[in-house]
Amino acid sequence: MPVRETIFALSTGALPSGVAIVRISGAMAGTICQELSGNLPEPRQAALRSIRSRNGLMLDQALVLWFPAPHSFTGEDCLELHLHGGRALVRVVLEELGSFDNCRMAEAGEFSRRAFEHGKLDLVEIEGLADLLAADTEMQRRLAVEQSAGHLSAIYEAWRGKLIAARAMIEAELDFSDEGDIPGAVSDHIWGDMRAFLLELEKALEDLKTGEIIRDGFKVVIAGRPNSGKSSLINALAGRDVAIVTEYEGTTRDILHCELDIGGYAVHFYDTAGIRETSEPVEREGIRRALGKMEEADLVLSLADSLSPDDFVEAPTGMDRIRVCTKVDLLTDSDTKPNADILISSATGYGIAVLKTLVLSRVEDKVGTFSLAIPSRLRHGQQLRDAIEEVRQAIERSDLGLEIRAEHLRRASDALGRITGRIDVEMLLGKIFSEFCVGK
Repeated sequence: MPVRETIFALSTGALPSGVAIVRISGAMAGTICQELSGNLPEPRQAALRSIRSRNGLMLDQALVLWFPAPHSFTGEDCLELHLHGGRALVRVVLEELGSFDNCRMAEAGEFSRRAFEHGKLDLVEIEGLADLLAADTEMQRRLAVEQSAGHLSAIYEAWRGKLIAARAMIEAELDFSDEGDIPGAVSDHIWGDMRAFLLELEKALEDLKTGEIIRDGFKVVIAGRPNSGKSSLINALAGRDVAIVTEYEGTTRDILHCELDIGGYAVHFYDTAGIRETSEPVEREGIRRALGKMEEADLVLSLADSLSPDDFVEAPTGMDRIRVCTKVDLLTDSDTKPNADILISSATGYGIAVLKTLVLSRVEDKVGTFSLAIPSRLRHGQQLRDAIEEVRQAIERSDLGLEIRAEHLRRASDALGRITGRIDVEMLLGKIFSEFCVGK
């Protein structure tokens, strides 16, 4: 059987940088260390070494870290070279590594994939690690830490344990019912436990929306009539020019987007075309897209000009809406105060901070108080739905034999196993690991 290739890559950011870490994993890692820097350092202890090419040319003074298998990130022999972060230096070191037999540059996510294959991390922990690398807000970071640290995996595994124990009790009754130490109808006690377990699964599925909001962001659509101040508002919220603002109606034709960190949550704001009756085909398409975006939103900011304070756009049925009256700086003391949830002026900044606080309160209402060990990906939700359906079948179909009901529990267990990667996930692996950068 051929020896698996040793892989290497730059694992730190763009060059030049203060430090550049080159990571090597595989059977050749120890040989490479000895060839380039002399004797292997003590495991997991940094050693300052001269890094030389194989023909003796001095390349750098660097810290060398040695992680022998299986006590490494990938589960293989691993070596890290902490070099100075110059482009030419890193390039020549990578070229030197490529000169060794059976060594090559790593592909995106390949170090993490090897960690999965060697049982160092499961798929949920891998996804959490990818989310941790991509996290922009505090809540995204906290959600990712819960998953990468294995807390969510522990919940899934505990659930699988309940199903396995239930199946064991059923099968014991089927196989050993004539034995004196196996009480009759022991499986009857299981279904009450399974009903409580079903409620746990359904609660986890309800938390999926919360996880998606934290991971992918809370969607806020800014909607209103032409010239109601939508583009001015998104510019004021972002603190920069996201949208073109003119006095002409119909300036915004397409959907514009910006993402803000509000209270640690990623909040996506979408500026949309002004909604009105029109025969102009491009504007009509913009309005169609605006209405479609409102259907996808978590919250609609319905804007009305302070001079036309009752002309708010209706939100889709059941959609949360905040009525925002804009351009209040144009009101005089004799004007009637508009009837709206909040008054703002994008020109002066009046009410913008209050509006952000109001949006944050809507996010927190959606999210609620909870443990962050919750599902946050679509594939988790699909497997949870499958597990729920199988457990429900096992509970409700009392007309079926115990063998069939136990089979439903086995299928539920398999669905949960697919989430962590214990069962039948080969087709998913390429997509999951492609989310990583090279070197991780």
